[in-house]
Amino acid sequence: MTDSVATAFDQGLERYKQGESVNTLIPYFKDICDRAPKNATAWACLAWLYLLADKPDRALKAAQKSVKIDDRPPQARINLALAILDTGAKGVRPHIEAALQMMSLDQDIHQDIMENIEDGLSRKPDWKSLQRVKNWLLSPE
Repeated sequence: MTDSVATAFDQGLERYKQGESVNTLIPYFKDICDRAPKNATAWACLAWLYLLADKPDRALKAAQKSVKIDDRPPQARINLALAILDTGAKGVRPHIEAALQMMSLDQDIHQDIMENIEDGLSRKPDWKSLQRVKNWLLSPE
């Protein structure tokens, strides 16, 4: 990622944290993805924004790109699982299992994921699929 794209990405994350509208951030992150098409993290962020905006089909495509580029980040796997749930597609389990495995290896990753889930639920309180994923991650049996 070039410096200008990295700077734009950091600025976009800060705007998100400050509570800027998802609808204004989607084109901003779409532009970052267009400028850095192999940046898995940018695609994961775009997928999350699409999920928050109730655009699960677009979220699914962005999440699939993110995981195809790099399948290690658990948030990318969770975003893909959410997009699968929100579109009614099949194949959630392997992504939840992969996220659980990564979260079990690192407490910081576990904490980050749980904070992201709480952020999502605060922004979209009636998000049933996110609540399901949260329950699966907390009670994997």
